[in-house]
Amino acid sequence: MTDTPILRIAGLSVALPAGADRQHAVRDLTLELHPNRTLCVVGESGSGKSLAALAVMGLLPQPEVRAVAGSIQFEGQDLLALPERAMRRIRGRRIGMVFQSPMTGLNPVMRIGDQIAEQFRFNGRDLGVDPRRRGIELLASVGLPDPAALLDTYPFRLSGGQRQRVMIAMALALEPAVLIADEPTTALDVTTQVQILKLLRELQERYRLAVMFITHDFGVVSEIADEIAVMRHGELVEHGAAGRVLAGPAHPYTRQLLAAVPSLEPPLRAPVKTPIVLQTRALAKTYRSRDRMFGRRREVTALHNVDLAIRRGEVLGLVGESGSGKTTLGRVIVRLLQADSGSITIDGAEVSELSRRQYRPYRKRVQMIFQDPFSSLNPRRTVGQIVAEGLLAHGMPAPQAHARARELLRLVKLSEQAADRYPHEFSGGQRQRIGIARALALEPDILVADEPVSALDVSVQAEVLELFEEIRVRLRPAMLFITHDLRVAAQICDRVAIMRRGEIVEEGPTSAIFAAPRHAYTQELLAAVPGARNQPSATLPVSPTVLEHQPR
Repeated sequence: MTDTPILRIAGLSVALPAGADRQHAVRDLTLELHPNRTLCVVGESGSGKSLAALAVMGLLPQPEVRAVAGSIQFEGQDLLALPERAMRRIRGRRIGMVFQSPMTGLNPVMRIGDQIAEQFRFNGRDLGVDPRRRGIELLASVGLPDPAALLDTYPFRLSGGQRQRVMIAMALALEPAVLIADEPTTALDVTTQVQILKLLRELQERYRLAVMFITHDFGVVSEIADEIAVMRHGELVEHGAAGRVLAGPAHPYTRQLLAAVPSLEPPLRAPVKTPIVLQTRALAKTYRSRDRMFGRRREVTALHNVDLAIRRGEVLGLVGESGSGKTTLGRVIVRLLQADSGSITIDGAEVSELSRRQYRPYRKRVQMIFQDPFSSLNPRRTVGQIVAEGLLAHGMPAPQAHARARELLRLVKLSEQAADRYPHEFSGGQRQRIGIARALALEPDILVADEPVSALDVSVQAEVLELFEEIRVRLRPAMLFITHDLRVAAQICDRVAIMRRGEIVEEGPTSAIFAAPRHAYTQELLAAVPGARNQPSATLPVSPTVLEHQPR
Protein backbone atom coordinates (compact mmCIF):
# COMPACT_ATOMS: atom_id res chain seq x y z
CA MET A 1 0.00 0.00 0.00
CA THR A 2 1.30 3.44 -0.88
CA ASP A 3 1.74 5.76 2.07
CA THR A 4 0.11 8.65 0.22
CA PRO A 5 -3.67 8.39 -0.11
CA ILE A 6 -5.24 9.57 -3.35
CA LEU A 7 -8.29 10.84 -1.45
CA ARG A 8 -8.56 11.80 2.21
CA ILE A 9 -11.74 12.67 4.10
CA ALA A 10 -10.78 14.54 7.27
CA GLY A 11 -13.22 15.49 10.06
CA LEU A 12 -16.23 15.56 7.70
CA SER A 13 -19.55 16.57 9.23
CA VAL A 14 -22.77 16.76 7.19
CA ALA A 15 -25.71 18.58 8.75
CA LEU A 16 -29.35 17.47 8.42
CA PRO A 17 -32.34 19.85 8.25
CA ALA A 18 -33.97 21.09 11.42
CA GLY A 19 -36.43 18.55 12.80
CA ALA A 20 -34.48 15.50 11.58
CA ASP A 21 -33.90 12.59 13.96
CA ARG A 22 -30.34 13.81 14.59
CA GLN A 23 -28.28 16.93 13.97
CA HIS A 24 -25.65 15.39 11.70
CA ALA A 25 -25.95 12.68 9.04
CA VAL A 26 -22.15 12.33 9.21
CA ARG A 27 -20.09 13.50 12.16
CA ASP A 28 -16.29 13.94 12.27
CA LEU A 29 -15.57 11.25 9.67
CA THR A 30 -11.95 10.57 8.67
CA LEU A 31 -11.11 8.02 5.96
CA GLU A 32 -8.41 7.47 3.32
CA LEU A 33 -8.51 5.83 -0.11
CA HIS A 34 -5.37 4.36 -1.68
CA PRO A 35 -4.72 3.34 -5.30
CA ASN A 36 -5.48 -0.30 -6.18
CA ARG A 37 -7.27 -0.92 -2.89
CA THR A 38 -10.90 -1.29 -1.84
CA LEU A 39 -12.31 0.40 1.24
CA CYS A 40 -15.69 -1.09 2.18
CA VAL A 41 -17.88 1.32 4.12
CA VAL A 42 -20.42 -0.78 6.02
CA GLY A 43 -23.50 0.20 7.97
CA GLU A 44 -27.26 0.06 8.09
CA SER A 45 -29.64 2.45 6.37
CA GLY A 46 -29.28 5.86 7.97
CA SER A 47 -25.67 5.30 9.02
CA GLY A 48 -24.49 8.14 6.76
CA LYS A 49 -22.36 6.07 4.39
CA SER A 50 -24.13 7.14 1.17
CA LEU A 51 -24.20 10.81 2.19
CA ALA A 52 -20.45 10.66 2.81
CA ALA A 53 -20.04 9.40 -0.77
CA LEU A 54 -22.32 12.14 -2.12
CA ALA A 55 -20.23 14.72 -0.27
CA VAL A 56 -17.16 13.44 -2.12
CA MET A 57 -19.02 13.76 -5.44
CA GLY A 58 -20.38 17.21 -4.59
CA LEU A 59 -23.92 15.91 -4.94
CA LEU A 60 -25.38 16.63 -1.49
CA PRO A 61 -28.96 17.99 -1.72
CA GLN A 62 -28.01 21.46 -0.57
CA PRO A 63 -28.96 23.62 1.23
CA GLU A 64 -31.09 21.16 3.23
CA VAL A 65 -28.20 18.71 3.63
CA ARG A 66 -24.71 20.24 3.55
CA ALA A 67 -21.15 19.74 4.70
CA VAL A 68 -20.50 21.99 7.69
CA ALA A 69 -17.03 20.89 8.80
CA GLY A 70 -13.95 19.06 7.61
CA SER A 71 -12.25 18.67 4.23
CA ILE A 72 -12.04 16.21 1.34
CA GLN A 73 -8.54 16.38 -0.15
CA PHE A 74 -8.09 15.06 -3.71
CA GLU A 75 -5.10 15.77 -5.95
CA GLY A 76 -4.10 18.80 -3.89
CA GLN A 77 -7.58 20.35 -3.73
CA ASP A 78 -10.27 20.51 -1.07
CA LEU A 79 -13.38 19.33 -2.91
CA LEU A 80 -15.67 20.99 -0.37
CA ALA A 81 -14.19 24.40 -1.24
CA LEU A 82 -14.48 24.06 -5.03
CA PRO A 83 -17.18 25.89 -6.98
CA GLU A 84 -19.64 23.75 -8.96
CA ARG A 85 -17.93 24.50 -12.27
CA ALA A 86 -14.62 23.11 -10.98
CA MET A 87 -16.40 20.07 -9.47
CA ARG A 88 -17.90 19.26 -12.87
CA ARG A 89 -14.37 18.86 -14.25
CA ILE A 90 -13.59 16.31 -11.51
CA ARG A 91 -16.94 14.51 -11.29
CA GLY A 92 -16.94 11.67 -13.81
CA ARG A 93 -13.46 12.43 -15.16
CA ARG A 94 -11.40 11.88 -11.99
CA ILE A 95 -14.00 10.42 -9.60
CA GLY A 96 -16.65 8.05 -10.96
CA MET A 97 -19.72 6.71 -9.17
CA VAL A 98 -21.91 3.63 -9.60
CA PHE A 99 -25.32 4.09 -8.00
CA GLN A 100 -27.36 1.45 -6.16
CA SER A 101 -30.24 1.40 -8.64
CA PRO A 102 -29.00 1.53 -12.24
CA MET A 103 -32.39 2.64 -13.52
CA THR A 104 -32.11 5.85 -11.49
CA GLY A 105 -28.76 6.55 -13.13
CA LEU A 106 -29.77 5.62 -16.68
CA ASN A 107 -32.11 7.69 -18.84
CA PRO A 108 -34.93 5.31 -19.88
CA VAL A 109 -35.61 7.14 -23.17
CA MET A 110 -31.98 7.30 -24.37
CA ARG A 111 -30.04 4.51 -26.02
CA ILE A 112 -27.03 3.17 -24.13
CA GLY A 113 -24.61 4.48 -26.76
CA ASP A 114 -26.00 8.01 -26.51
CA GLN A 115 -25.64 7.96 -22.73
CA ILE A 116 -22.00 6.86 -22.95
CA ALA A 117 -21.36 9.51 -25.60
CA GLU A 118 -22.71 12.13 -23.18
CA GLN A 119 -19.83 11.37 -20.84
CA PHE A 120 -17.37 12.50 -23.51
CA ARG A 121 -19.49 15.39 -24.75
CA PHE A 122 -19.73 17.03 -21.31
CA ASN A 123 -16.63 15.79 -19.50
CA GLY A 124 -14.09 14.64 -22.05
CA ARG A 125 -14.20 17.05 -24.96
CA ASP A 126 -10.42 17.29 -25.16
CA LEU A 127 -9.76 13.52 -25.09
CA GLY A 128 -10.09 13.16 -28.87
CA VAL A 129 -11.87 9.78 -28.76
CA ASP A 130 -14.55 8.32 -31.02
CA PRO A 131 -17.50 7.90 -28.57
CA ARG A 132 -18.98 4.92 -30.43
CA ARG A 133 -15.71 3.02 -30.70
CA ARG A 134 -14.90 3.80 -27.07
CA GLY A 135 -18.44 2.74 -26.07
CA ILE A 136 -17.92 -0.67 -27.70
CA GLU A 137 -14.59 -1.05 -25.90
CA LEU A 138 -16.15 -0.13 -22.54
CA LEU A 139 -19.10 -2.51 -22.86
CA ALA A 140 -16.74 -5.30 -23.91
CA SER A 141 -14.47 -4.55 -20.94
CA VAL A 142 -17.33 -5.17 -18.48
CA GLY A 143 -18.20 -8.50 -20.11
CA LEU A 144 -21.37 -7.56 -22.00
CA PRO A 145 -22.14 -9.63 -25.09
CA ASP A 146 -22.46 -8.02 -28.55
CA PRO A 147 -21.50 -4.50 -27.36
CA ALA A 148 -22.09 -2.92 -30.78
CA ALA A 149 -25.74 -3.98 -30.70
CA LEU A 150 -26.11 -2.95 -27.05
CA LEU A 151 -25.16 0.63 -27.91
CA ASP A 152 -28.45 0.90 -29.81
CA THR A 153 -30.50 -0.67 -27.00
CA TYR A 154 -32.64 1.07 -24.37
CA PRO A 155 -31.99 0.34 -20.65
CA PHE A 156 -35.39 -1.29 -20.03
CA ARG A 157 -34.47 -4.10 -22.43
CA LEU A 158 -31.54 -5.18 -20.24
CA SER A 159 -31.51 -7.34 -17.12
CA GLY A 160 -30.56 -5.87 -13.72
CA GLY A 161 -27.06 -7.30 -13.94
CA GLN A 162 -26.56 -5.97 -17.48
CA ARG A 163 -27.76 -2.50 -16.45
CA GLN A 164 -25.33 -2.53 -13.53
CA ARG A 165 -22.48 -3.43 -15.92
CA VAL A 166 -23.50 -0.52 -18.17
CA MET A 167 -23.37 1.81 -15.14
CA ILE A 168 -19.87 0.55 -14.31
CA ALA A 169 -18.78 1.07 -17.93
CA MET A 170 -20.10 4.65 -17.87
CA ALA A 171 -18.37 5.35 -14.55
CA LEU A 172 -15.07 4.16 -16.07
CA ALA A 173 -15.52 5.93 -19.43
CA LEU A 174 -13.07 8.71 -18.60
CA GLU A 175 -10.69 6.42 -16.66
CA PRO A 176 -11.11 8.03 -13.21
CA ALA A 177 -8.64 7.53 -10.40
CA VAL A 178 -11.37 6.90 -7.79
CA LEU A 179 -14.52 4.79 -8.13
CA ILE A 180 -17.36 5.01 -5.60
CA ALA A 181 -19.78 2.05 -5.75
CA ASP A 182 -22.93 2.58 -3.67
CA GLU A 183 -24.62 -0.77 -2.94
CA PRO A 184 -24.04 -1.94 -6.54
CA THR A 185 -24.96 -5.59 -5.86
CA THR A 186 -27.76 -5.30 -3.27
CA ALA A 187 -30.68 -6.43 -5.45
CA LEU A 188 -28.73 -8.83 -7.71
CA ASP A 189 -28.83 -12.61 -7.82
CA VAL A 190 -25.89 -14.44 -6.28
CA THR A 191 -24.43 -15.51 -9.63
CA THR A 192 -24.72 -11.98 -11.07
CA GLN A 193 -23.40 -10.59 -7.80
CA VAL A 194 -20.25 -12.68 -7.90
CA GLN A 195 -19.67 -11.70 -11.54
CA ILE A 196 -19.93 -7.99 -10.68
CA LEU A 197 -17.55 -8.37 -7.73
CA LYS A 198 -15.02 -10.23 -9.89
CA LEU A 199 -15.37 -7.58 -12.58
CA LEU A 200 -14.73 -4.74 -10.11
CA ARG A 201 -11.61 -6.47 -8.81
CA GLU A 202 -10.29 -7.01 -12.36
CA LEU A 203 -11.00 -3.41 -13.35
CA GLN A 204 -9.32 -2.17 -10.18
CA GLU A 205 -6.16 -4.12 -11.00
CA ARG A 206 -6.21 -2.89 -14.62
CA TYR A 207 -6.70 0.81 -13.83
CA ARG A 208 -5.18 0.88 -10.28
CA LEU A 209 -8.45 2.32 -9.04
CA ALA A 210 -9.01 3.46 -5.48
CA VAL A 211 -12.47 2.00 -4.72
CA MET A 212 -14.93 3.06 -2.02
CA PHE A 213 -17.49 0.24 -1.88
CA ILE A 214 -20.61 1.04 0.15
CA THR A 215 -22.65 -1.91 1.39
CA HIS A 216 -24.54 -3.47 4.28
CA ASP A 217 -23.76 -7.03 3.14
CA PHE A 218 -20.87 -8.61 5.03
CA GLY A 219 -20.85 -11.54 2.60
CA VAL A 220 -19.92 -9.10 -0.16
CA VAL A 221 -17.43 -7.38 2.15
CA SER A 222 -15.59 -10.65 2.76
CA GLU A 223 -15.12 -11.09 -1.00
CA ILE A 224 -13.84 -7.67 -2.02
CA ALA A 225 -12.57 -5.58 0.93
CA ASP A 226 -8.97 -4.64 1.66
CA GLU A 227 -10.08 -2.36 4.50
CA ILE A 228 -13.39 -2.02 6.34
CA ALA A 229 -14.92 1.08 7.87
CA VAL A 230 -18.05 0.51 9.96
CA MET A 231 -20.45 3.44 10.42
CA ARG A 232 -23.33 3.84 12.83
CA HIS A 233 -25.57 6.90 13.23
CA GLY A 234 -23.14 8.97 11.16
CA GLU A 235 -20.03 8.07 13.15
CA LEU A 236 -17.09 5.77 12.37
CA VAL A 237 -17.10 3.06 15.05
CA GLU A 238 -14.46 0.66 13.65
CA HIS A 239 -11.82 0.77 10.93
CA GLY A 240 -9.10 -1.67 9.96
CA ALA A 241 -7.78 -4.34 7.63
CA ALA A 242 -10.52 -6.64 6.33
CA GLY A 243 -9.03 -9.83 7.73
CA ARG A 244 -8.71 -8.33 11.21
CA VAL A 245 -12.21 -6.81 11.34
CA LEU A 246 -13.93 -9.95 10.04
CA ALA A 247 -11.96 -12.35 12.20
CA GLY A 248 -11.96 -10.28 15.40
CA PRO A 249 -14.34 -7.30 15.36
CA ALA A 250 -13.62 -4.93 18.24
CA HIS A 251 -16.82 -2.88 18.40
CA PRO A 252 -20.10 -4.40 19.67
CA TYR A 253 -21.97 -2.93 16.69
CA THR A 254 -19.65 -4.67 14.21
CA ARG A 255 -20.15 -7.93 16.10
CA GLN A 256 -23.91 -7.34 15.98
CA LEU A 257 -23.86 -6.86 12.20
CA LEU A 258 -21.77 -9.99 11.69
CA ALA A 259 -24.03 -12.02 13.97
CA ALA A 260 -27.08 -10.91 11.96
CA VAL A 261 -25.77 -12.45 8.71
CA PRO A 262 -27.87 -15.61 8.14
CA SER A 263 -25.89 -18.83 8.21
CA LEU A 264 -25.73 -20.91 5.03
CA GLU A 265 -26.11 -24.04 7.17
CA PRO A 266 -29.84 -24.89 7.55
CA PRO A 267 -31.11 -25.90 10.99
CA LEU A 268 -32.43 -29.42 11.21
CA ARG A 269 -36.22 -29.42 10.79
CA ALA A 270 -38.61 -32.33 11.19
CA PRO A 271 -40.56 -33.13 8.00
CA VAL A 272 -43.98 -31.42 7.88
CA LYS A 273 -46.70 -34.08 7.62
CA THR A 274 -49.85 -31.95 7.74
CA PRO A 275 -52.39 -32.01 4.88
CA ILE A 276 -51.51 -30.36 1.56
CA VAL A 277 -53.16 -26.95 1.28
CA LEU A 278 -51.83 -25.74 -2.09
CA GLN A 279 -50.89 -27.82 -5.11
CA THR A 280 -50.05 -26.92 -8.70
CA ARG A 281 -49.76 -29.29 -11.64
CA ALA A 282 -48.16 -28.60 -15.03
CA LEU A 283 -48.55 -24.83 -14.72
CA ALA A 284 -47.45 -23.01 -17.88
CA LYS A 285 -47.21 -19.31 -18.74
CA THR A 286 -45.74 -17.63 -21.81
CA TYR A 287 -45.39 -13.88 -22.28
CA ARG A 288 -46.04 -12.70 -25.82
CA SER A 289 -45.31 -9.28 -27.26
CA ARG A 290 -44.88 -7.63 -30.64
CA ASP A 291 -42.14 -5.24 -31.73
CA ARG A 292 -43.99 -2.05 -32.64
CA MET A 293 -41.44 -0.96 -35.22
CA PHE A 294 -40.82 -4.20 -37.11
CA GLY A 295 -43.89 -6.22 -36.11
CA ARG A 296 -41.85 -9.20 -34.92
CA ARG A 297 -43.49 -11.45 -32.33
CA ARG A 298 -41.52 -12.23 -29.20
CA GLU A 299 -42.26 -15.08 -26.82
CA VAL A 300 -40.73 -15.76 -23.40
CA THR A 301 -41.60 -18.94 -21.53
CA ALA A 302 -41.97 -17.91 -17.88
CA LEU A 303 -43.38 -21.20 -16.51
CA HIS A 304 -43.12 -24.70 -17.96
CA ASN A 305 -44.88 -27.68 -16.35
CA VAL A 306 -44.45 -26.45 -12.77
CA ASP A 307 -45.54 -28.94 -10.09
CA LEU A 308 -45.36 -28.12 -6.39
CA ALA A 309 -47.23 -28.80 -3.17
CA ILE A 310 -47.19 -26.98 0.18
CA ARG A 311 -48.57 -28.34 3.45
CA ARG A 312 -50.19 -26.40 6.27
CA GLY A 313 -47.52 -24.76 8.43
CA GLU A 314 -44.79 -25.47 5.89
CA VAL A 315 -42.47 -22.96 4.21
CA LEU A 316 -41.40 -23.86 0.69
CA GLY A 317 -38.57 -21.71 -0.61
CA LEU A 318 -38.59 -20.89 -4.32
CA VAL A 319 -35.00 -20.05 -5.28
CA GLY A 320 -33.56 -18.86 -8.58
CA GLU A 321 -32.11 -15.95 -10.50
CA SER A 322 -34.01 -13.00 -11.96
CA GLY A 323 -35.97 -14.18 -14.98
CA SER A 324 -36.31 -17.73 -13.68
CA GLY A 325 -40.09 -17.36 -13.30
CA LYS A 326 -40.32 -17.16 -9.49
CA THR A 327 -42.42 -13.99 -9.30
CA THR A 328 -44.61 -15.11 -12.22
CA LEU A 329 -45.41 -18.32 -10.34
CA GLY A 330 -46.29 -16.37 -7.19
CA ARG A 331 -48.59 -14.04 -9.12
CA VAL A 332 -50.28 -16.94 -10.89
CA ILE A 333 -50.96 -18.63 -7.54
CA VAL A 334 -52.64 -15.51 -6.11
CA ARG A 335 -54.52 -14.98 -9.40
CA LEU A 336 -52.86 -11.68 -10.28
CA LEU A 337 -51.91 -13.46 -13.53
CA GLN A 338 -53.75 -16.20 -15.37
CA ALA A 339 -51.82 -19.35 -16.31
CA ASP A 340 -52.00 -20.53 -19.92
CA SER A 341 -52.55 -24.12 -18.80
CA GLY A 342 -52.25 -26.37 -15.76
CA SER A 343 -54.15 -26.53 -12.50
CA ILE A 344 -54.11 -24.97 -9.03
CA THR A 345 -55.93 -26.69 -6.15
CA ILE A 346 -56.64 -25.31 -2.68
CA ASP A 347 -57.55 -28.03 -0.16
CA GLY A 348 -58.22 -30.31 -3.12
CA ALA A 349 -60.59 -27.91 -4.93
CA GLU A 350 -59.62 -26.83 -8.46
CA VAL A 351 -59.57 -23.01 -8.61
CA SER A 352 -57.52 -22.07 -11.67
CA GLU A 353 -60.53 -22.00 -14.02
CA LEU A 354 -62.95 -20.23 -11.69
CA SER A 355 -64.38 -16.87 -12.70
CA ARG A 356 -63.68 -13.80 -10.58
CA ARG A 357 -67.06 -14.18 -8.88
CA GLN A 358 -66.57 -17.91 -8.25
CA TYR A 359 -63.07 -17.33 -6.91
CA ARG A 360 -64.13 -14.64 -4.44
CA PRO A 361 -64.53 -17.05 -1.45
CA TYR A 362 -60.92 -18.16 -2.01
CA ARG A 363 -59.53 -14.63 -2.37
CA LYS A 364 -59.18 -14.05 1.37
CA ARG A 365 -57.45 -17.43 1.78
CA VAL A 366 -54.53 -16.53 -0.52
CA GLN A 367 -52.51 -13.37 0.19
CA MET A 368 -49.24 -11.91 -1.11
CA ILE A 369 -46.41 -9.93 0.47
CA PHE A 370 -44.69 -7.89 -2.23
CA GLN A 371 -40.96 -7.29 -2.71
CA ASP A 372 -41.19 -3.49 -2.63
CA PRO A 373 -43.53 -2.54 0.22
CA PHE A 374 -43.42 1.17 -0.61
CA SER A 375 -44.77 0.78 -4.16
CA SER A 376 -47.49 -1.60 -2.94
CA LEU A 377 -48.75 0.68 -0.16
CA ASN A 378 -51.11 3.52 -1.03
CA PRO A 379 -49.24 6.72 -0.04
CA ARG A 380 -52.52 8.63 0.37
CA ARG A 381 -53.95 6.31 3.03
CA THR A 382 -52.94 5.81 6.64
CA VAL A 383 -51.41 2.53 7.69
CA GLY A 384 -54.54 1.65 9.65
CA GLN A 385 -56.69 2.15 6.55
CA ILE A 386 -54.31 0.06 4.45
CA VAL A 387 -54.33 -2.88 6.87
CA ALA A 388 -58.10 -2.72 7.40
CA GLU A 389 -58.92 -2.45 3.69
CA GLY A 390 -59.28 -6.19 3.06
CA LEU A 391 -61.39 -6.68 6.17
CA LEU A 392 -63.78 -3.91 5.10
CA ALA A 393 -63.99 -5.35 1.56
CA HIS A 394 -65.10 -8.67 3.00
CA GLY A 395 -67.87 -7.13 5.08
CA MET A 396 -66.36 -6.57 8.53
CA PRO A 397 -67.87 -3.48 10.29
CA ALA A 398 -65.51 -0.49 10.27
CA PRO A 399 -64.93 -0.21 14.07
CA GLN A 400 -64.10 -3.92 14.27
CA ALA A 401 -61.87 -3.77 11.17
CA HIS A 402 -59.82 -0.84 12.49
CA ALA A 403 -59.47 -2.48 15.92
CA ARG A 404 -58.24 -5.63 14.20
CA ALA A 405 -55.76 -3.54 12.18
CA ARG A 406 -54.22 -2.21 15.39
CA GLU A 407 -53.94 -5.77 16.75
CA LEU A 408 -52.12 -6.82 13.61
CA LEU A 409 -49.70 -3.91 13.90
CA ARG A 410 -48.87 -5.09 17.41
CA LEU A 411 -48.38 -8.61 16.04
CA VAL A 412 -45.72 -7.36 13.59
CA LYS A 413 -43.97 -5.39 16.36
CA LEU A 414 -45.28 -1.90 15.48
CA SER A 415 -47.06 0.41 17.89
CA GLU A 416 -50.80 1.03 17.63
CA GLN A 417 -50.01 4.70 16.92
CA ALA A 418 -48.53 3.58 13.60
CA ALA A 419 -52.10 3.16 12.36
CA ASP A 420 -52.50 6.95 12.15
CA ARG A 421 -49.34 7.59 10.13
CA TYR A 422 -48.58 7.32 6.40
CA PRO A 423 -46.22 4.84 4.66
CA HIS A 424 -43.55 7.47 3.86
CA GLU A 425 -43.03 8.05 7.59
CA PHE A 426 -41.58 4.57 8.08
CA SER A 427 -38.26 2.88 7.33
CA GLY A 428 -37.95 0.09 4.77
CA GLY A 429 -38.10 -2.61 7.43
CA GLN A 430 -41.15 -1.03 9.06
CA ARG A 431 -42.92 -0.76 5.70
CA GLN A 432 -42.27 -4.45 5.13
CA ARG A 433 -43.90 -5.18 8.49
CA ILE A 434 -46.93 -3.14 7.37
CA GLY A 435 -47.12 -5.23 4.20
CA ILE A 436 -47.02 -8.39 6.30
CA ALA A 437 -49.77 -7.07 8.60
CA ARG A 438 -51.97 -6.31 5.58
CA ALA A 439 -51.43 -9.81 4.18
CA LEU A 440 -52.29 -11.41 7.55
CA ALA A 441 -55.46 -9.37 8.07
CA LEU A 442 -57.69 -11.99 6.43
CA GLU A 443 -55.93 -14.88 8.22
CA PRO A 444 -54.93 -16.55 4.96
CA ASP A 445 -54.29 -20.26 4.59
CA ILE A 446 -51.72 -19.56 1.87
CA LEU A 447 -49.10 -16.80 2.02
CA VAL A 448 -46.89 -15.90 -0.96
CA ALA A 449 -43.89 -13.79 0.09
CA ASP A 450 -42.01 -12.35 -2.90
CA GLU A 451 -38.44 -11.36 -1.93
CA PRO A 452 -39.70 -9.79 1.32
CA VAL A 453 -36.24 -9.14 2.82
CA SER A 454 -34.01 -8.69 -0.25
CA ALA A 455 -33.42 -4.94 0.18
CA LEU A 456 -33.20 -4.83 3.98
CA ASP A 457 -30.14 -4.35 6.17
CA VAL A 458 -28.89 -7.55 7.78
CA SER A 459 -30.09 -6.62 11.28
CA VAL A 460 -33.55 -5.58 10.02
CA GLN A 461 -33.61 -8.69 7.84
CA ALA A 462 -32.94 -10.83 10.91
CA GLU A 463 -35.86 -9.20 12.73
CA VAL A 464 -38.26 -9.76 9.80
CA LEU A 465 -37.15 -13.39 9.43
CA GLU A 466 -37.80 -13.89 13.14
CA LEU A 467 -41.26 -12.41 12.58
CA PHE A 468 -41.93 -14.89 9.77
CA GLU A 469 -40.93 -17.72 12.10
CA GLU A 470 -43.42 -16.45 14.70
CA ILE A 471 -46.14 -16.26 12.02
CA ARG A 472 -45.40 -19.82 10.94
CA VAL A 473 -45.76 -21.11 14.52
CA ARG A 474 -48.74 -18.97 15.48
CA LEU A 475 -50.91 -18.96 12.33
CA ARG A 476 -49.52 -21.98 10.44
CA PRO A 477 -50.15 -20.82 6.86
CA ALA A 478 -48.77 -22.72 3.88
CA MET A 479 -46.05 -20.30 2.76
CA LEU A 480 -44.31 -19.91 -0.60
CA PHE A 481 -41.17 -17.89 0.17
CA ILE A 482 -39.63 -16.49 -3.02
CA THR A 483 -35.99 -15.45 -2.74
CA HIS A 484 -32.65 -15.33 -4.53
CA ASP A 485 -30.77 -15.24 -1.20
CA LEU A 486 -29.72 -18.76 -0.28
CA ARG A 487 -28.70 -17.71 3.24
CA VAL A 488 -32.27 -16.56 3.90
CA ALA A 489 -33.70 -19.73 2.34
CA ALA A 490 -31.44 -21.85 4.55
CA GLN A 491 -32.81 -20.31 7.73
CA ILE A 492 -36.56 -20.14 7.08
CA CYS A 493 -37.52 -22.87 4.60
CA ASP A 494 -38.50 -26.46 5.35
CA ARG A 495 -38.04 -27.38 1.70
CA VAL A 496 -36.60 -25.56 -1.30
CA ALA A 497 -37.45 -25.73 -5.00
CA ILE A 498 -34.74 -24.50 -7.35
CA MET A 499 -36.14 -22.75 -10.42
CA ARG A 500 -34.35 -22.11 -13.69
CA ARG A 501 -35.82 -20.75 -16.91
CA GLY A 502 -39.38 -21.48 -15.84
CA GLU A 503 -38.77 -25.02 -14.63
CA ILE A 504 -38.16 -26.54 -11.20
CA VAL A 505 -34.88 -28.41 -11.61
CA GLU A 506 -34.47 -29.69 -8.04
CA GLU A 507 -36.65 -29.92 -4.94
CA GLY A 508 -36.29 -31.41 -1.48
CA PRO A 509 -35.66 -30.73 2.23
CA THR A 510 -33.50 -27.64 2.66
CA SER A 511 -30.82 -29.41 4.68
CA ALA A 512 -30.51 -32.18 2.07
CA ILE A 513 -30.34 -29.81 -0.91
CA PHE A 514 -27.75 -27.57 0.74
CA ALA A 515 -25.63 -30.49 1.93
CA ALA A 516 -25.62 -32.43 -1.36
CA PRO A 517 -27.11 -30.54 -4.32
CA ARG A 518 -27.65 -32.84 -7.29
CA HIS A 519 -28.32 -30.43 -10.13
CA ALA A 520 -25.42 -28.45 -11.62
CA TYR A 521 -27.43 -25.22 -11.43
CA THR A 522 -28.05 -25.65 -7.68
CA GLN A 523 -24.35 -26.30 -7.19
CA GLU A 524 -23.57 -23.12 -9.14
CA LEU A 525 -25.93 -21.04 -6.98
CA LEU A 526 -24.49 -22.34 -3.72
CA ALA A 527 -20.91 -21.81 -4.91
CA ALA A 528 -21.71 -18.20 -5.83
CA VAL A 529 -22.96 -17.10 -2.38
CA PRO A 530 -20.63 -14.24 -1.31
CA GLY A 531 -18.49 -15.14 1.67
CA ALA A 532 -19.45 -18.81 1.57
CA ARG A 533 -16.46 -20.32 -0.15
CA ASN A 534 -14.86 -23.27 1.60
CA GLN A 535 -17.01 -23.56 4.71
CA PRO A 536 -20.60 -22.66 5.53
CA SER A 537 -20.87 -22.13 9.26
CA ALA A 538 -22.91 -20.46 11.95
CA THR A 539 -20.74 -17.39 11.61
CA LEU A 540 -19.60 -15.62 8.49
CA PRO A 541 -16.44 -17.28 7.16
CA VAL A 542 -13.47 -15.20 6.14
CA SER A 543 -12.86 -15.92 2.46
CA PRO A 544 -9.31 -16.73 1.33
CA THR A 545 -9.62 -13.65 -0.87
CA VAL A 546 -9.79 -11.47 2.24
CA LEU A 547 -6.62 -12.95 3.63
CA GLU A 548 -4.90 -12.25 0.31
CA HIS A 549 -6.03 -8.61 0.34
CA GLN A 550 -3.49 -7.44 2.84
CA PRO A 551 -1.31 -4.34 2.20
CA ARG A 552 0.46 -4.61 -1.11
